[in-house]
Amino acid sequence: MLGRDHLMPPGVEGQDILRACWAGTAAFTAVAVVTTVFPDPMAVPMAVASLGLLAAGCAAMLWAFQQALERSRYELIGVGGLYFLAGCAPRSVRLSMMAALALESAVALAAASVRPFTASAFGILVPVYALGLSGAWGARHGTFPPRPPEGTTPADVDPNRNGDHV
Repeated sequence: MLGRDHLMPPGVEGQDILRACWAGTAAFTAVAVVTTVFPDPMAVPMAVASLGLLAAGCAAMLWAFQQALERSRYELIGVGGLYFLAGCAPRSVRLSMMAALALESAVALAAASVRPFTASAFGILVPVYALGLSGAWGARHGTFPPRPPEGTTPADVDPNRNGDHV
């Protein structure tokens, strides 16, 4: 079982992003459970919560992409490293962020499966939130290898450093 130290690893950078990720995940889980039990009165809150988290995740994803573009002048940043934190984050941060993504995905699929054709289907959009915040963490705190000097061949660069392959 994951404890608090696994979800919010102490002593790592980006605690604000981790807290926001888990707060959104917890809020969505609570709304999804209540919506599954009471689908009609909770239709609007479920749609609002899901679309709000989708919008926040999209904004975080775009911000992360913009930051990665700036950093890519000097560092090798790949999509796997940026959004899935492969090779750029401490293991504890990566596990925490990916656990939030997995939980959001599982809750969304379960709620939509139990109550198909209801507002629970909006929940399928929510995992973009955890993915976007993972990207924000990677863009802000991730460590990526330096870009090789001009004229260096791709064979000279370790393709496994940030999860991407040449």
